[in-house]
Amino acid sequence: MRATLLAGVSAAVFGLAVSTASAEAPDAAFNRISTFNVVANLPAGADPAKSTAAEIITFTEDGRTLIYSDSPGKRIGFIDITDPAMPKPAGVVALDGEPTTTVVIGSKAYVGVNTSESKANPSGHLAVVDIASRKVEDKIDLGGQPDSVTKSPDGSYLAIAIENERDEEVNDGAIPQSPPGNLTYFEVKNGRVVDESKKVVDLTGLAAVAPEDPEPEYVDINARNEVVVTLQENNHVVVVDLPTGKVTSHFSAGTVDLDKIDTKKDKVIDLSGSLKAVPREPDTVQWLDEDRFVIANEGDWKGGSRGFSIFDKTGKLLFESGAAPEHLAVRLGHYPDKRNKKGIEMEGAEVATFAGERLIFVASERGSLVFVYRDKGGAEAPEFLQVLPGGVGPEGLIAIPARDLFVTASETDLREDGGIGSVVTVYQRQPGAKPAYPTILSADGADGLPIWWSALSGFAADPKTPGKLYAVTDSAYAQARILTVDATALPAKIVAATVLTKGGEPAKDLDLEGIAVRPEGGFWVVSEGNPEKKEKPTQNLLLRVDADGTVAEEITLPEALAGQATRFGFEGVAVTGSGADETVWIAVQREWKDDPKGFVKLLAYKPAAKSWSYVRYPLDTVAKGWVGLSELTPYKDGFIAIERDNQIGVDAKIKKLTFVSLKGVTPAPLGSEAQPPVLSKSKVKDLLPLLQAPKGYVLDKVESFAIDAAGNAFIVTDNDGVDGSSGETQFIPLGKLD
Repeated sequence: MRATLLAGVSAAVFGLAVSTASAEAPDAAFNRISTFNVVANLPAGADPAKSTAAEIITFTEDGRTLIYSDSPGKRIGFIDITDPAMPKPAGVVALDGEPTTTVVIGSKAYVGVNTSESKANPSGHLAVVDIASRKVEDKIDLGGQPDSVTKSPDGSYLAIAIENERDEEVNDGAIPQSPPGNLTYFEVKNGRVVDESKKVVDLTGLAAVAPEDPEPEYVDINARNEVVVTLQENNHVVVVDLPTGKVTSHFSAGTVDLDKIDTKKDKVIDLSGSLKAVPREPDTVQWLDEDRFVIANEGDWKGGSRGFSIFDKTGKLLFESGAAPEHLAVRLGHYPDKRNKKGIEMEGAEVATFAGERLIFVASERGSLVFVYRDKGGAEAPEFLQVLPGGVGPEGLIAIPARDLFVTASETDLREDGGIGSVVTVYQRQPGAKPAYPTILSADGADGLPIWWSALSGFAADPKTPGKLYAVTDSAYAQARILTVDATALPAKIVAATVLTKGGEPAKDLDLEGIAVRPEGGFWVVSEGNPEKKEKPTQNLLLRVDADGTVAEEITLPEALAGQATRFGFEGVAVTGSGADETVWIAVQREWKDDPKGFVKLLAYKPAAKSWSYVRYPLDTVAKGWVGLSELTPYKDGFIAIERDNQIGVDAKIKKLTFVSLKGVTPAPLGSEAQPPVLSKSKVKDLLPLLQAPKGYVLDKVESFAIDAAGNAFIVTDNDGVDGSSGETQFIPLGKLD
C-alpha cells in the first residue's frame, strides 16, 4: 500500500512540475501578493538590531488583522491587512515571557506564554489580551510550558499542548527528562475562557518511546470536539474526547523507509542514498475531517521522514508522501544540502476549504517552501497543486478562506549576517491564474531523478540556438558544473548538467562565477579566488573547458597582479573577437589593493599572445554596504554589466544593467606605466522594479545576465545554495533590450 501511494504522489509531483508550460491553466492558483518585514513593527525604543521572529500566526475574526508571536522580543505583533497587498504595522503587546501560539475568540486574543526559568522548572500562563485596547487583561496559570494552542470549531473549548520540552544540552537531548508534559484544556462560554474549568489530561504511559516523558508538540480539534495531540520525540499520536477528557485512541506514528535521498553532507546532492525505519516524529497536526488528519513529520530528535502523512484516528496509515516533496525541492533548487541530516524538515501544516475544495498546506522549514495539495478524501492520495516560496524557515501557516488568503510566518532572522529578517508573507487565491513560482526548475536526469542545482552564478547564451543558455554554479557545491537551460519553457527548465573534470575526476576547489562560449567550441569559465582565506587560500582562475567539461587549460594571473587581489575577485567573463584577435574579458567584482576607491578592473586576456591588459570601470556609491560587478556580457561595441549593491529587501538601492563601449579604448598592458582608460557607462535598465515585482523581498544577488541568439535578454538571482537564504531563485526574461 505504501509503495503504491508513494509512486502515485511522485508521478503527480514530477508530472506537474515538468509539464507546467503545456498544462491547461488551473482553476485557481495561490500567488504571493505582499511581504511584511517584522522589524517594521517594532515598538518605540526597541533596538532594531536585535533579532525578531514571526513564528506562529493567526488572525482576528474579521480576517483584517494578523497576530504573530515574536518570541525573542517577548511580544505579539499585529499587522493590518485591510488591504492584503499593502500590509501595515499595527502595534505590539509586551508579554511577561515568550509567546508561543495565539488563538482569537471574539474580541480577545489568548496567548500561550512560556515563563520557564529553566527546562527543569517549566512554567507558563495563558495571557488574555484585549485586541481593541492592546492590553493584557488577565493571566491564567498553566503549570508548565505551553506550546500549541487551539480552539474548537464550535468555540466551546480551548486546548493547549503543555510541552515541558527537553534540554538539548542534557544527555544529547535524549528523553526521558522530567517533568512530563500534558494536555490542558478549558471550556469557553459566552466567548470567554472559563478559568476554573481547567482540566489536565495525563499523557504518560502511552508511548513506547519514553512513556514517562510525553512532550506534546501540537494540537488540533475537530467538529466532534476530539483533540489530536502529537508527541514528537515520543513518535506518538493521541486522540482525546474533550467532553469526557478520556483518551479514545493512541498509536505510534510509525517509521518510513526512504529511498533515493541525499544522506551525506558533502556539498553534493546525491539522491542515491537510503534510510530504513526512520521515525516520523510528527510536529504539526491538522484534522482533514472528523476521522482523518495530516501530520508534518519534522523530526526534532532522531527521526523526521522528510514528508507528511495522513492517518485516521484509529491509527491506520492512509497516505505517506515519502521523499516526493524532497525531490521537488531538489528540482526547484531549494534543497538544503548543508543542513540535510533531516532533509527539508517538514514542520508546518494547515488545512482549509477554498471554493468547496479541501486543501492541505505543508511547509518545509529547511527548504523554505510550502507545498499545496488537494485532499481527495478517504485513502486516495492527495493531488499536488503547486509550491509557494515561503520566506526563510516558514513555520506558522494560516488560511483565511473568507478572503481567499493564505499566510506564512517565517521565524528566521538573518540580518546579523547581512540577510533578511523575519517576514510574514501573504498569498491570494486567484481564479484562472497560473502559479508565479517557480520561475526555473529542472528536468529529470538520465537516472530518472531531478537534476540537482542551486546557486546560479553566471550565464552565457548559445550563439546559435535561441533560448538556449548555459549557467554555472558556485562554491556552494563541491562539484563545479555547467547547466544547460531551456529558456523557452515556462518555467525555464534546466535540461542537462556537465561536471567539470581534471584527470577524469571532478575538479576541486572551484568557485565558478562566470561563463562564456568560446568561438571555437567549449567554454571559458572563471573561478573566484580568495587569497585572504586563512585555511587553504585560493587563486582567481581563468579556465578553458571543453564541451564535455574537461578542463583543458588553467590560467593564473601574473604574480604581481595576483598579489593585489582581495577576496572579491573574478565575477564575470565575456569573449570578443576570434582566432588571433580573440580576447577574454574578466570583470573583477570590487576594488583590489592597487585600485583607486570606486574603480574596478576589467581584465583583458589574449589567448594567442598569452598577454594581459586592463581598463577600469567606475562604480556607483551607496550609503550602506558596497557596490560591485556581477556579470559581463558582449553587446554591440562593448559590454553590458550587472552593477549591484550587496543589500537585501528595503535596503537594496542599486541593482542595474549598464553599458560600456570599447570603441576607441586601448587597454593598458599589465606591468606597464601606462594609465588604464576609465570606461564611460550608461544605464540600460534598473532591475529593482523587476526584483520587487514578485512581491517578496528584493533578493540581493542578481548575478547572471545573458542575451540569446534571438536577442532576448534574461537575468537570474543566486540563492547561495539555500545556506542563509530562502532558496528562492528568480529567473526573469527581459525581452529585447532595443
